[in-house]
Amino acid sequence: MEALRQDDPRRFGRFTALARFDEGASAVRYVARDLASGESALITAARPELAAVPVFSRRFQAEARTAERLAGGWVAPPLDPGDTAETPADEAEPLWTAAGYVPALPLAEAISIAGPLPERALRILGAGIAEILSRVHAAGSVLQGLAPGTVLLAADGPRLTAFGPLGAAASAEARPGGQLSVRLGYLTPEQIEGKEVSAASDLFVLGLLLAYAATGTTPFTEGPAEEATRRIAEDEPELDAVPEELRELIANCLAKDPDQRPSAGTVAAELALEGAAGLARGGWLPEPLAAAVADQEARVLALEVPEEGEATAEAGEADAPPAPEDARPVDAPALRKPADVAAPSGDADPGNGDIGEDRGTTRFLSTGPRPPQNDRPTTQLALPHELTAPRAPDALPAAPPAQPAAPLALPAGPVAPQQPGHTHGGPAPYPAAALPAGPAGPGGPGGGPMVSLPLPPAPAPAPDPSASRRTLLTIAAAAVGGLIVGGGSVAALGSGGTAEATDDKPAPKPRRTLPGQAPEPRWIYAHPASESSPLTTALWQDKLLVVTSESQASAVDLRTGKRLWQRADGAKGQAALAAGADLVFVASPTEFLWLSPKNGKVVHRVRYTEAFEDLPGLTVGRLAGSSGPVIWFTGSHTVVEKAPKPKKGKKKGKDKEVVEAYFFAYDIVQRKELWRTSVPAGRDTGTPAYRVVAERSADVLVRQDAASLTAAEVKKAKGKGSVRSFDQKTGKLLWAKQYGAASLEAATTGDEDGTLYAAVGQDLQAFEADSTKPLWRVEGSEDSWFGTPLIAGPLIHTTERSRLVGAVERESGRLVWRRSTEVPGTGPAPSLTLSGSEKTLIAADAVQVTVFAAADGERLWKFQDIGSADPKGETVRASYRALAFGETVVVQRDRSFYAFPVA
Repeated sequence: MEALRQDDPRRFGRFTALARFDEGASAVRYVARDLASGESALITAARPELAAVPVFSRRFQAEARTAERLAGGWVAPPLDPGDTAETPADEAEPLWTAAGYVPALPLAEAISIAGPLPERALRILGAGIAEILSRVHAAGSVLQGLAPGTVLLAADGPRLTAFGPLGAAASAEARPGGQLSVRLGYLTPEQIEGKEVSAASDLFVLGLLLAYAATGTTPFTEGPAEEATRRIAEDEPELDAVPEELRELIANCLAKDPDQRPSAGTVAAELALEGAAGLARGGWLPEPLAAAVADQEARVLALEVPEEGEATAEAGEADAPPAPEDARPVDAPALRKPADVAAPSGDADPGNGDIGEDRGTTRFLSTGPRPPQNDRPTTQLALPHELTAPRAPDALPAAPPAQPAAPLALPAGPVAPQQPGHTHGGPAPYPAAALPAGPAGPGGPGGGPMVSLPLPPAPAPAPDPSASRRTLLTIAAAAVGGLIVGGGSVAALGSGGTAEATDDKPAPKPRRTLPGQAPEPRWIYAHPASESSPLTTALWQDKLLVVTSESQASAVDLRTGKRLWQRADGAKGQAALAAGADLVFVASPTEFLWLSPKNGKVVHRVRYTEAFEDLPGLTVGRLAGSSGPVIWFTGSHTVVEKAPKPKKGKKKGKDKEVVEAYFFAYDIVQRKELWRTSVPAGRDTGTPAYRVVAERSADVLVRQDAASLTAAEVKKAKGKGSVRSFDQKTGKLLWAKQYGAASLEAATTGDEDGTLYAAVGQDLQAFEADSTKPLWRVEGSEDSWFGTPLIAGPLIHTTERSRLVGAVERESGRLVWRRSTEVPGTGPAPSLTLSGSEKTLIAADAVQVTVFAAADGERLWKFQDIGSADPKGETVRASYRALAFGETVVVQRDRSFYAFPVA
């Protein structure tokens, strides 16, 4: 970390820059703070000369949106930029993202401090990264950005630095006479052969990364530089120094054949059965690294807003030290042959003969020199003409040499992207120095030897984006200047530079068949973008998926995933229950509807004004529950309560409007009210929100959502929740009881035998419903609480906010099994669903769906969908839902529905 330079911006939206964190060829990172709230942030700011390139700008914004969708777990969510200033018409629009500061060390720096990681730390590191990859791959994308400089070690687990904004430069900056330097160490065999990258490519790089973390060296980097690509494509990795328990898994990740590599979910499951977050509880970093992370945090917290005079001298001033020999600006043709490049005097490159021009620099177009760092592990590539992006003659001017500011000696930390914004004030542009994000040193982490690979420019017609992806280091040009990959390369040679595979490759090993990979969906249904998002979803008779929205109700065939009909009458509806064998029941805000399952035609309708004539203006709340043909719901209406007759000589008081609320039972087959009973009115609209937690032969047990309680009821409850019993036949309130210290918001459910199960503090307790007598207690995880359990035969399936899912014997409370969904973070506990056979348990939360064997908790597979990667597409924040029928589970996230086979 360095002090700010005179030409550094001082403001980024609501954030004030405090120091330079680090920089690369395409971006500079700053430590910043919101002076109003005290919130610390890391700002990633693209260099203005690159932001002026349209292709770069579009890629930056598109990939920032994708990264925003990936936020959560081990990827920090973006921060609100606050107010931004308008950019003058004659200046390039600044591009920057902000993320909360998390104290962390880059893996490369951690290895230099404490050496290779112990096995437990390796498992946590690998599982955390694999969990991220699994989310990326579920959306059909490839991460293409792993390297020791971009993987960060925080106190609670691994982190990954920004995705798109730091890896969007190569094709954007391509032009005749351009020059790149990227690393070879993290290429994959298929990239070297000129093939497209895939999810399996990420797994190969993960294997390289884990081998490096376990040994301090990267496989395939030892040996002559000119043979580097051959070693990656043909040689078997040397893994003798890797812990024996992990050797086979890492070797499978490094299989030459992509089809022989395990999935990301498989790797995560094998490395950490309880998930990376679960395994990391109680600390995971060796003592020297934990101390370094704590020291970094203290230094950042101690940073103060610098005065203008405290900034270091502007680059190029007379008192600046002379530029080192190997930091000269590049003024050369597209690619210098090795014989044409002379090493600096008296400092020949021992690993590459006379190739000395690029040994200490990473050069990108005319971005100028940078301070010398021994960055031998690079590959110098020319840019083919078809990658050239048009620009104005003066769009990318050469910048004067820049000198480094006074170092503050602070390890680097993480950053995650957000929507680009505008800067407030501050000098501009950024200095043109191109510092690599990766570590220095021959054979150091992050790459292999430097190799000059001539890619002769071939004349081509208009640029073709698809051709561009195949011509130069695919991976979206992710590793230019060590950005996303922090000095590691992600590159595949295209036509004209293909490394042919030899015919004497060893036979591939059999593919591992570990759990983790989701099965192929039977069908996928996308709710039309032209319609409003779904409000409710339900299954009808295992034949239809009924979806309601603001505008209509529609039905999807559960066999094919094809939409059959839509009906405007069902707008804002709920339920979609079976009313007998041939009708679909939907409750809309104004009426009950019975629809034909074949075409959605309204067969019957009962308006509330007609069915409940004595309750004018009745507002029906959400359904509290259903059983067979009976539904339970709440409703309320307003009546005028006349003021009492005044005493003689007194003025008459004003009439008052009073809300009356009721709890109803209604038969949807006979289409008639069974009973109603008066209940206390709720908050706001007056309709209380009830949920049936148990149905018994004589009564139904009901909980009221805390949010619908009036302030007086909350005060009277003294923080404890209650359960009410209503007679099944008459609706009469039988009793209301509290259970232990169960709070107003505590998750609660019950069974037909008269037992209630409620979250009490961090534990799950069982009570006799009628007597409130405690029966047994199951301890929960630290700093967590239980969500609503799911009853299944002799077991209760449990769910916790800490993302632990389990099974408990109903009678004894004995814990049968407990497993993690491998999703770190906060938020509600996952919701649980059982398959039709009750053999499979599905846990759904805001990040993913995790599927377990119900009997023993074996983690079977998991699924994530990050939504559209279109930069103009809507960011999906909805949680997942699961609806099961027969041997299928329908997984929903907002507009997308997937039908997966399950046991």
